[in-house]
Amino acid sequence: MAHILGIGNATVDIVHALTAYPSENDEVRCDSRAVCRGGNATNTLVVLGQSGHRCSWAGVLTDDADGRFVRDDLAAAGVDTANCRIVSRGNMPVSMVILSATTGSRTIVHYRDLPEYGAGDFNDISLQDFDWLHFEGRDISALTCMLERVRRQHPAIPVSLEVEKQRDGIEALFGQADVLLFSEDYARYRGYDEPAALLQGVSRLAPGADMYCTWGATGALSMDRSGVLYRQAALATGPVVDTLGAGDAFNAGVIAGYLDGNDMPGILRQACDLAGRKCMQRGFAGLTVMDGQT
Repeated sequence: MAHILGIGNATVDIVHALTAYPSENDEVRCDSRAVCRGGNATNTLVVLGQSGHRCSWAGVLTDDADGRFVRDDLAAAGVDTANCRIVSRGNMPVSMVILSATTGSRTIVHYRDLPEYGAGDFNDISLQDFDWLHFEGRDISALTCMLERVRRQHPAIPVSLEVEKQRDGIEALFGQADVLLFSEDYARYRGYDEPAALLQGVSRLAPGADMYCTWGATGALSMDRSGVLYRQAALATGPVVDTLGAGDAFNAGVIAGYLDGNDMPGILRQACDLAGRKCMQRGFAGLTVMDGQT
């Protein structure tokens, strides 16, 4: 069992499931409504925690009912929140999510007025007991300071960096990570229309990193530090129900694969399997890495 620290965002997700997306200026009735915890890093930690790892989250929580809702949900999955910053002003970030029952795809409208987790908060964490550090690529200024501290004080701890969206200056941080986790959205923003081109294009920025890029229903691709590419088709074996958080599940599969000592093809297959199984269920309840090992 490894001890994993995730640094990133948590949200309150209000999920409306519809038969199909409404048209603009339309008024429709949803089939179901649910309120659940969300957030990329926390989703990844929940899957890893349910898989038997010891997980801790560092982020910002409000001192109100929504903050307690998020904290209690994480605690139920075995994710510790002792390193979080608690604030008395502001609101937990909220995501309004529309799920299409026809395709399983999701549209997200996000609102936040909460400060990001800062470098000062991170400096208060004792890191020597952690086996893996996983960062969301969000506040680049704070993240720069965090990664510099890790590389200066604890260079042996593996670091993964999720690059979901384009943020000014994020490319300068690629060389600080051991594992880079890219999204299709980021690749397309950078002008790449397939994952191999992205990984080869950014490899000069991170010559010491393994890299992964998810690509929706077609699966994912990875490239090791010597430039060897590996492809894996999507592995969903049933109907797609909910793609929300599939990338977060993929990231959990990658991290777990390294901690288990697997080779890159095995890690990629495990991550795609986990993402595929996430697409076949609502939420993350019961989703574990071990179920998908082959």
